[in-house]
Amino acid sequence: MTTSTPPPLPMLIFTKTTSYRHTSIPSGITLFQRLTTHHPHISLTTTEDSSFFTPETLSHYRAIVLLQTLGPALLSADQLSAFRDWVQRGGGVVAIHGAAAGMPEDAWWEKLIGAKFHSHPDPEIGSLVVDSDKADKHFVLSGCGGRQRWKDEWYNFHEHPRENGGLEVLLRGDTKTFGGGMHGEDHPLVWCQEFKGGRVFFTALGHFDEAYEDEWFSGMVERGLFWVARREGDLKK
Repeated sequence: MTTSTPPPLPMLIFTKTTSYRHTSIPSGITLFQRLTTHHPHISLTTTEDSSFFTPETLSHYRAIVLLQTLGPALLSADQLSAFRDWVQRGGGVVAIHGAAAGMPEDAWWEKLIGAKFHSHPDPEIGSLVVDSDKADKHFVLSGCGGRQRWKDEWYNFHEHPRENGGLEVLLRGDTKTFGGGMHGEDHPLVWCQEFKGGRVFFTALGHFDEAYEDEWFSGMVERGLFWVARREGDLKK
């Protein structure tokens, strides 16, 4: 009996920055390169070149990863319009950590990510808990759950993420385990959403290189990719 090969899953990894640049970006790229080893039908294009954001070029991709894309003016008005149209046609976006501080001047980008970065305390070790029974059953968290003793920057946002009613919060920080939070006891950090025809998975985690070598984090990002691409069937839960 032969097993059919899934159809190709082309993805674009966008790493442009216009302000602070995370030194963990290469480790993030390596994570996605590892995925191509386990899933040969995935093909990667990695770029910092915003000229990729045209209707013609984006039409070749099923998913886009915003890997630490931090700073203003990442895309021109025409490039942002092409990105917006691509999402509306069903494109899937994985947004990681510093992407929440990208394009702070643009309201659509903030809605796409789900919240806008405000600040973070000094990195420290803390814990993450599953937000709800519903979240625990979500494809992205399959076999994953929360995490204790995770070191990261614990992001605060300008508005509480739950004020964006379209988000499905998956993990929140256990605020008894880290300081400097601005959102009280309810501190969402990982979520997904159906957005304007497309899908988005966002994790505020991922400041350090070690995150991208961690099985728990890598597995969650992997499932996030397949979820936004609407290709959950390519990956056993």
